[in-house]
Amino acid sequence: MPHLIIEHSANLDIPATQLVEAVHRGAEATRLFDPASIKTRAIAYSDYQLGGERQGFIHVQAHIISGRTLAQKQLLSDALLSALRSLTQDPQINLSVHPYDLNPEIYRKN
Repeated sequence: MPHLIIEHSANLDIPATQLVEAVHRGAEATRLFDPASIKTRAIAYSDYQLGGERQGFIHVQAHIISGRTLAQKQLLSDALLSALRSLTQDPQINLSVHPYDLNPEIYRKN
């Protein structure tokens, strides 16, 4: 745990492998998780609509088992956003991160 899901516009000049690696390393750097438990993947969207001047986006969903403090979640958000900023400074790309709590009573895996 966690599951890091990177949603991004398909028009980026950043290879998906680079996105995955940067976000994965960002999560590792927080030291909140066992590195062997971090799972990261990316999904490109060719069909999307953004408001304003933005031409593309990268959004990271961080699904984590509930019980982390607000400070820990902020640390994770900041680390992942910093990882995204290390890849692009383009103001036309909207960057965002949101941690989500997974309820351990209903979360299942094998």
